[in-house]
Amino acid sequence: MKTYSAKKKDISETWRLVDADGQVLGRLASEIAKRLRGKHHPVYTPHIDTGDFIVVVNAEKIVLTGKKLTDKKYYRHSGYPGGLKTTSAKELLDQDPEAVLKFAVKGMLPKNSLGRQMLKKLKVYRGSEHPHEAQRPEKLEIM
Repeated sequence: MKTYSAKKKDISETWRLVDADGQVLGRLASEIAKRLRGKHHPVYTPHIDTGDFIVVVNAEKIVLTGKKLTDKKYYRHSGYPGGLKTTSAKELLDQDPEAVLKFAVKGMLPKNSLGRQMLKKLKVYRGSEHPHEAQRPEKLEIM
């Protein structure tokens, strides 16, 4: 018996809508990463993008448990000596809540060109409005 490998023509990409209101960041991000990779499909193939498009609304209402709002730090470096910048999770959530979710999901995807391709299929929005009504996204309940 041969091992099945999905082809690009076998994949049907659907659009899913996720409401992040009151959701815990890590649990939400892991479910989104699983769906972006396509692991929920029976035709999942590790080296092919078999995932769905995910539209996340209400990103500013994501919840972090424990003392993560103050203790969790996000780092970036300018490339120059002494150019390390830190931002707390609370500051980043206030300034750019979309980035908090994207950083969490990005860390759960493959670190190669396939992972970057999958991350492009994630659309995150601050409010409850999004410009993807034409794609008719199906509501996805994540507990």
